[in-house]
Amino acid sequence: MKKDFREINESYTLPQAIREAQRCLHCKVPSCKKGCPISNDIPEWIAELAKGNFGNAMQIINRRSNLPAVCGRVCAHEKQCEGHCVLEKKGTHINIGKLERFVADFDSDAGLTHEAIPEKTRGRVAVIGSGPAGLTIAGDLSRKGFGVEIFEMEPEPGGVLMYGIPEYRLPKEVVRREIKKIEHLGVIFHLNNTIGEKHTIDELFEQGFDAIFMGTGTGVPKRLNIPGVNHPAVRQAIRFLRRVSLYESGCMSRDEVIVGNDDIVFVIGCGNTALDAARTAIRMGSKEVTVVYHRDISHMKALRSEYDEAVNEGVKFLWNTSITNIQALDPTHLRSVTLNTDGIETVVPADHVVMAVGSAPAARIVSTTEGIEVDEKGYVLTRENPYGMTTRKGVFAGGDVTNRPATVVHAMRDAKQVAEGIERYVDAVKLMESINTDK
Repeated sequence: MKKDFREINESYTLPQAIREAQRCLHCKVPSCKKGCPISNDIPEWIAELAKGNFGNAMQIINRRSNLPAVCGRVCAHEKQCEGHCVLEKKGTHINIGKLERFVADFDSDAGLTHEAIPEKTRGRVAVIGSGPAGLTIAGDLSRKGFGVEIFEMEPEPGGVLMYGIPEYRLPKEVVRREIKKIEHLGVIFHLNNTIGEKHTIDELFEQGFDAIFMGTGTGVPKRLNIPGVNHPAVRQAIRFLRRVSLYESGCMSRDEVIVGNDDIVFVIGCGNTALDAARTAIRMGSKEVTVVYHRDISHMKALRSEYDEAVNEGVKFLWNTSITNIQALDPTHLRSVTLNTDGIETVVPADHVVMAVGSAPAARIVSTTEGIEVDEKGYVLTRENPYGMTTRKGVFAGGDVTNRPATVVHAMRDAKQVAEGIERYVDAVKLMESINTDK
């Protein structure tokens, strides 16, 4: 049966959420908090939820997270908070992610939280990119009295949350709702605005910004050296997922997505993006989808839960296998691929190949700005003090563009540290300016 893009995991009802929260043991040394990359005060907000104090629970979550409805859905809970829960040893861990999602959704639906918006008197900060890192920077600094403006190249904010994670895992309306909360903090969004093309870093400083944050991610897909890899029927996973998102939003025609329509698809790679691409290809009507991975299942980067769901949806897996050749039928269609499993080669029919083998940063900003150094792979170099500042004074970077985070919540953790670095930097500059003015 063909799958659609409706969210696959159902939320708790109110009685279910209360009962689940009441199972929490409220450990004196909460290992769940230690397992959370952003050190969310999990037992505290679960205790409030257990008593029905939803507004209090939301306020506690907001101390550490700007995107609770997102984290509640896409975080690697099995490896983080839930995996560290003391009840996990009995196989009865608290479903922390589902509870966080419930609190965030309930709060938004009921309109419970109305945060006081501080006056923007501490300085102005420009944020380039509106993915998890950029939104976290914007939320944290806006709450601390900074005027924050986000510059986003896409027609809608959200970055990978909007264009890289499929609807069935993270509904776009949930992302829009979280962004609306950040807008209510006074953050200004400039859309369809590509820094490095439309404006430069230097022009942003000329507009009066005290600091600039680069949260541009890794938008350039990596390629493998396989004969035939440049054929038009070989797609990049992140671009395929983006096209599907645009199609689902009514911004692109079905023909432009290409993959689907009863075809045979091979996906190279076995991280969460690869599995997202495979499951999305199923939803777009592909007849057969196979993930090809050069190692065994114990080495896959994808979550086990994502793998299990992919298998249930009909995705096939070939372990210890590589594609060594891609054969074309004509300028727009493939004929077959050559599979190499333990040295044995077989040629099998194929219509499309989707590559999910990682990505690297684009060079738009670095190439148009003096003083920002990168490593040999193009990742931006930053310093520890102030945390996140690049080799260009006043320019900070975080998230995937610095090659540190691996997931949404890890990007958020890194961004929270960078936000503190920006805060200290701008305050120090303002202090020195006031001292020099008084002389």
